[in-house]
Amino acid sequence: MPQDVPKKPLIMIAARERGPGPGRYRLPSTVGCEAHDCTRQVQPAYSFGRLEGRVHFKDWSPGPAYYIDPRITRTGMDGTPEYSLLARQKDLNTFKVPSPGLYSPEKVHPQGERHAPQYSISARTKMRRIDPNPAPNQYTLPPIIGSKQPNKPAAPAYVMTNRTEIGSYLEDLCKTPGPGKYNATHPNVNKNMAPLYSIRSRSYAPGDTTKKPGPGAHSPEKVVISRVQPPKYSLGIRHSEFTCPLIAEG
Repeated sequence: MPQDVPKKPLIMIAARERGPGPGRYRLPSTVGCEAHDCTRQVQPAYSFGRLEGRVHFKDWSPGPAYYIDPRITRTGMDGTPEYSLLARQKDLNTFKVPSPGLYSPEKVHPQGERHAPQYSISARTKMRRIDPNPAPNQYTLPPIIGSKQPNKPAAPAYVMTNRTEIGSYLEDLCKTPGPGKYNATHPNVNKNMAPLYSIRSRSYAPGDTTKKPGPGAHSPEKVVISRVQPPKYSLGIRHSEFTCPLIAEG
């Protein structure tokens, strides 16, 4: 008798199953204490409690993040010398020392020498404010240039006036036109006329104006010849039975 051939194990395709997927199930969490999975062991949990009542308001101690400078000891600073570099001064005129050109030794009187007398004109006193006399610059003397002098002999004065047009040779009583009013006579009027030439527009030879197809418009490969055609085969695209059909909106 022939030996029994072992059967090939049938591999189940997930697309053939009709049950819910893994994402449909929601297992309880294993993190935390609330709604913990009952089949798992709960690890101990710790938390920072808060003091209730008025004791909470009397607690002024710093929190765990309080930073203590390591240079500070119970007796004060550790005494290590510290050095730093100052930044560059922004104002260069901080030290305003006079330059050599600001000194004027010639203005200093020699020590022990007598001073020459000095005079100055002081301001007008308060009593002179009621003086109605005008100041010297309030007087205006008549000029001595020109012909109208009341008490001075005046030199002869001459003036040049503009030229008058009335009664002169510039007066145009006839109102004749100027030379620019006349047009020059064209030479063709009183001489033989010169030959005239012109350029006409481009002319085209008469022909057929119908639109004809070009060489690229013809498709000889598409012409069916009146003979027996050999069979033609093609390779299609492989389709799966689990591919969803394309449903397009109408």
